Amino acid sequence: AWMVISATNASVDVTKGKFTLGSALLENLAKLNKSFDVAQVFWNSGKIAIVGGFFTLLISSMAGYGFEVFRSPMRERIYQGLLLSMMVPFAALMIPLFTLMASVDMLDTHMAVILPTVASAYLIFYFRQSSKAFPPELREAARIDGLKEWQIFLFVYVPVMRSTYAAAFIIVFMAAWNGFLWPLIALQSTELKTITLVVSSLGSAYTPDFGVIMVATVLATIPTLLVFFAMQRQFVQGMLGSVK
Repeated sequence: AWMVISATNASVDVTKGKFTLGSALLENLAKLNKSFDVAQVFWNSGKIAIVGGFFTLLISSMAGYGFEVFRSPMRERIYQGLLLSMMVPFAALMIPLFTLMASVDMLDTHMAVILPTVASAYLIFYFRQSSKAFPPELREAARIDGLKEWQIFLFVYVPVMRSTYAAAFIIVFMAAWNGFLWPLIALQSTELKTITLVVSSLGSAYTPDFGVIMVATVLATIPTLLVFFAMQRQFVQGMLGSVK
């Protein structure tokens, strides 16, 4: 409530702790748009969140499905090693990632932000656990009907597990939309920056305008709220492991 109310007030009123609606909303929006191209910034964040989310769900769900369906002597050891990778903090990966992206000339591109996230150990674990609820009878029936394994995955597994995908998409979208540290390192051009970087830069000025910062924060919050509330039923079903 304070964030929304402060977005309508001038910076001096915010610092005074004013807790009533003001008349500076349009002025704050104009200042924000003057500082940054708001439409471009939202496009950048949306592009990273949606494109990255699509490939993350595709790769991670295929891996989770494969770990559960296909059996091999090394399967569990590989899976355990994958889970152990979740213990490595991102701070330990920043320099190797930066060096890797520089070596392939991908720094200062959105792909540099998207690629490191497409294989998520947490989501692979999540999809493998959810795949345990996938009826094996459906897979066997599809094989009898002559479907190949990739067809079973696309045309049988994905539709049945749509609630799981919805829950995973919310997680991935929010993580990508709110990502800050790696985009801060990988993106240098102003026209490529995301909404989190814009909000951070507004707060790091010599004389921060808190009204503008609150407007930017409200705008940055709206997409995640819309995605969550639009898919909250599927999110709950997916987290509970519901399969229909």
